[in-house]
Amino acid sequence: MVKRHNVKSSEKETTNSHEKGKDYLSDSEMKTFLEVAKKTRYPKRNYVLLMMMYRHGLRVSEAIALKVSDINLKDSRVWVNRLKGGLSTEHPISGDELRALKRYLNSREDNLPWLFVSERGIPLTRQAVSYLVSTIGKKANIKNIHPHMLRHSCGFYLANMGYDLRLIQDYLGHRDPKHTAQYTRVASKRFEKLWK
Repeated sequence: MVKRHNVKSSEKETTNSHEKGKDYLSDSEMKTFLEVAKKTRYPKRNYVLLMMMYRHGLRVSEAIALKVSDINLKDSRVWVNRLKGGLSTEHPISGDELRALKRYLNSREDNLPWLFVSERGIPLTRQAVSYLVSTIGKKANIKNIHPHMLRHSCGFYLANMGYDLRLIQDYLGHRDPKHTAQYTRVASKRFEKLWK
């Protein structure tokens, strides 16, 4: 009789934190999330803030540090100053995002330097953004949502669109490609044409 040995593999070896649970929003969830943002107390600001966090893969700290001077409306560009040792770069601003940004800026009656300000005239805090994301998530029936999921959602969207690892790495400002690989590894759409 052959003795069977149970081989235990450590969870760290077989999976990472991004594979343990879904920590990004699908396209349809993201659309619903942004639609709900339009129905909040400060719809123009909140919609643009969350759209930019998603479209540019911004961390909360990067989003709240944005200044009006980082936006070039004429050339439809935003300067993304990456933190945590990331690579800063300039991103294009797409049509619907540009229109929403213009509406938001035109609605402001202050000359404050920060792009996203509170009703007290100070930059939004991390806590305020976390609360906003959580509140909108509940209204959109999206459980356990947190701000960093918007950055992950950007990465997964780009991977599912078939963009290569290096482009996604540069876009998200990753210095180390292993941080970007998580998105391409989990992106199922890249396998769809294998058996056609």
